[in-house]
Amino acid sequence: MKLDTQAIWIDLNEELYKFILGKVKDEQTAKDIHQEVFLKIETKIYQLKHSSKITSWVYTITRNTIIDYFRKAKNQNIAIGDLDIPETARDNFEYANLSNCINSKIDSLSAEHKEAIVLTSFKNYSQKELAQHLKISYSGTKSRVQKAREILKDNIIDCPNVESDTSGKLIDFENNQD
Repeated sequence: MKLDTQAIWIDLNEELYKFILGKVKDEQTAKDIHQEVFLKIETKIYQLKHSSKITSWVYTITRNTIIDYFRKAKNQNIAIGDLDIPETARDNFEYANLSNCINSKIDSLSAEHKEAIVLTSFKNYSQKELAQHLKISYSGTKSRVQKAREILKDNIIDCPNVESDTSGKLIDFENNQD
């Protein structure tokens, strides 16, 4: 099946624009990012290996483009507190669409480890930003994130819809919540 960016545009155009506008809070900037996202989709569509994952792939591109915008704007001193980060991790697209098993494994982590995983993996905090947020050292933050990832990986391997290779490296998951 050949993927068509026109079909992606028809299916996701308005939804993506609203998603972007909700993050950047400026119509012109949202339009610019929106256009940039579709240019990236057009030029990188050949990289998509599984057409069944098109929506998450498009949202990953969108999220990364928004992050790039904020990184560029960081030189203009936009504080992390100025970002519109949802109150709960479940409001985040990627986290909300994970399987129930993976969500329960994340929820079962200690508060410290859960916060480290959610903020770095789903809210795109860098480990330096997380260290500032938690008011702990950068090396302490790195250790906490690494430990949280190890615990989560060990727990997620038990999920029935998760694929891992022979070394235990996670390679894919199938969301069967439809």
